Amino acid sequence: MRGRRNLIRATVLALLAGLTGAAVAAPAGAAEPAAEPEWGPCPADVVAPLVALQCTQIPVPLDHGSPDGEQITITVSRLASTKPEKRRGILILNPGGPGGSGLAFANDLVKRGLPASVQDSYDIIGFDTRGVGHSDPVSCGFTTDQDYIGNIPPYAADDAAVLRTAEVAREVAQRCAANDRNGHLRHVTTANVARDMDRIRAALGEEKASFLGFSYGSALGAAYASLFPDRADRVVLDSNVGDTHLDPDGIRRYALGAEETFGDFARWAADRHGTYGLGATPEEVRQTYLRLAAQLDDRPSGGVDGRMFRAATFVGLYGPTLYGSTAAAWQSLLSGDAPPAPAPPAGPSPQDNAYSAFLATTCNDVAWPRDVAVYQRAVAQDRERFPVYGAASANVLPCAFWPYEPAEPPVRVLDEGPANVLIVQNRHDPVTPLRGGELLREKFGDRARLVVENGSGHGVYAGVGDTPCALGVTTSYLVDGTLPPDDVVCR
Repeated sequence: MRGRRNLIRATVLALLAGLTGAAVAAPAGAAEPAAEPEWGPCPADVVAPLVALQCTQIPVPLDHGSPDGEQITITVSRLASTKPEKRRGILILNPGGPGGSGLAFANDLVKRGLPASVQDSYDIIGFDTRGVGHSDPVSCGFTTDQDYIGNIPPYAADDAAVLRTAEVAREVAQRCAANDRNGHLRHVTTANVARDMDRIRAALGEEKASFLGFSYGSALGAAYASLFPDRADRVVLDSNVGDTHLDPDGIRRYALGAEETFGDFARWAADRHGTYGLGATPEEVRQTYLRLAAQLDDRPSGGVDGRMFRAATFVGLYGPTLYGSTAAAWQSLLSGDAPPAPAPPAGPSPQDNAYSAFLATTCNDVAWPRDVAVYQRAVAQDRERFPVYGAASANVLPCAFWPYEPAEPPVRVLDEGPANVLIVQNRHDPVTPLRGGELLREKFGDRARLVVENGSGHGVYAGVGDTPCALGVTTSYLVDGTLPPDDVVCR
């Protein structure tokens, strides 16, 4: 029982670390072709047992508005095509976040079933975005004793809870500023990462770059296709945030996604009521959730309080493969007889870089409301509209107290240019609901097509569950360039 409760806490802390002409002030940062860099072994912590990765480092300007100024390095990986006669070019990957390392992401996709035809067609390029991992990492100095559970704010039961969250958020923002000793934090933005991608393209001697991005990676891909429409080859955006950045509306849509996806888990659990005892109908499962959350608000159990329970359940909606462990965790908490989980050892948080990169990107991309009353009103509204998780995703982030103003407006989605954007979306997604894919489709206009897979979970292509329709359409586009003539709704 103790191990199961510890797993709840550890899972939440890990997964919530890593939850994206244009109207921009700075120049696009055109990159000239250069001699291809030397490839060698990847850093020791880049674990990729299924593929033969090579790595290199590519210099980019810290400030693309001053290309001859201070330089930073971006660490890049390559899974080279072994079929030169089939090779089309490069396919740049992004796993999401913002803040997720992409160096070993090719290995993850191969493990999940990335078709061999895609591997033959491209040198598959992963990279740690600026501020992440091996690419000039940023740090806010997070420690294990902070009352900060991840990149999604905690559930707030009332206005007073929003105020308490605001105090934590204010301290985090101040800590980020205090740790920004080299002044790099403010330069971690989606627009700058897109410009870095074009530097990678040029350094590898390619005229164009294809792209496959998931979750926040959809925002990054949308930014690249908008800043560099003539250099973007085939662009696939999977599980979409709805724009080129995360903003309060984008994070509030997590509540819509959780509400739409919770029913899939509730039906699954109701069908297994004899095993887990969570309710014989989906409505009974829902009432169990609401009752247990309220109970844990008053009396935490095994180191898990109501906010942690709601966050763990939210993570458990990421895909049907997580339903069993989620149901077992509920069952454990309902019994209420396990001793408290031990506190983690004091010291730096293992999630420091992931949390810091997420905040830097999210807070630098767009100006966030600074009045706590705005968040109190949003929490009260979404608590009623979306009971499962609305009072969490509408709550205060450290962006409300961020020490820097955005250096430029967010990248505007460009609807003029080649028709080369494929938007892929599950019907039910707890993090990036279908509405995000629809919004991005509207913004790209005739440049894009939308594929809606009749699935549930976060991630579609070579990802969660059985998605033969989206798998086929996406693979055909990447390999053959076959963009559907119209939007596709999988049956």
